[in-house]
Amino acid sequence: MTNAEEAAGGRPAWAPPVLRGERLEAGLRTLELEVRRRLDGLLQGNHLGLVPGPGSEPGEARPYQPGDDVRRMDWAVTARTTVPHIRETVADRELETWLVADLSASLDFGTALCEKRDLVVCAAAAIAHLTGGGGNRLGALIATGGETARVPARGGLAHARALVRKIAQTPRAAEGTRGDLGAAIEQLRRPPRRRGLAVIISDFLGDPEWQRPLRALSARHDLIAVEVVDPRDVELPDVGTVVLADPETGRQREVYASPLLRKEFAAAAQAHRDEVAAGIRRVGAAHLVLRTDSDWIADTVRFVVARKKRWSGAVS
Repeated sequence: MTNAEEAAGGRPAWAPPVLRGERLEAGLRTLELEVRRRLDGLLQGNHLGLVPGPGSEPGEARPYQPGDDVRRMDWAVTARTTVPHIRETVADRELETWLVADLSASLDFGTALCEKRDLVVCAAAAIAHLTGGGGNRLGALIATGGETARVPARGGLAHARALVRKIAQTPRAAEGTRGDLGAAIEQLRRPPRRRGLAVIISDFLGDPEWQRPLRALSARHDLIAVEVVDPRDVELPDVGTVVLADPETGRQREVYASPLLRKEFAAAAQAHRDEVAAGIRRVGAAHLVLRTDSDWIADTVRFVVARKKRWSGAVS
């Protein structure tokens, strides 16, 4: 930790700003400035770096790699070079992006530098910046479990700011309200929309009933799943007796965090995360993990750069 960070009360410079109460507006301005400062130059407003086609404009041919879609095989280049090639396609210049922002009760929790719902707002701000400009449009479904708010897809900086503010200002779900991520994703499919980008931001806790609607959504859209994680989602602290609470049912249970219990909890949590990751891979979605105890913008930059390298055929 630097001296500046210590002077600021021990809060790292990369920590999300406070996004509630009287500090909401100042926090949103800080968030926008931080996103611009650290993400500008990564895409320069061109969603080609975030979404790989398909589009109507043919791009360059490159050697075939295992996993490529054989329907994009360029037979002319393949015959001329005797090496299998595929033809890249350039994405449409106007991108419509839809966010599904999960703000169910399990996101109203955080034991590190912020709550998980704060990272939902941060992820939405980053996606808005990375896909903005050039006639692109951004819309959102904000689901708390009790109700789902729909923000129509529109373009422009003012709309993007208003959308991020609406996510940040969404009231918390009442105690005992169960979230339903699958239902929110299903709402995104109806009515059908032109091909675009769908970004699902959630902690993906609970039953994996979201996999079927997500698979159906992948038939028409490019997908990114943003998984929000808190350290206590994956391990219990060594503090003796603790009270575990389920925010979506209101039920509580007092347990003694013995070494055996902590080991079993960590194993069960890891098994669930592995199941989530496998489910995301099966539907063909990209997977970005953001943690409340990690530099979320740095994690986002690594994610986008890795995608760009993969599409360009670069070997890391």
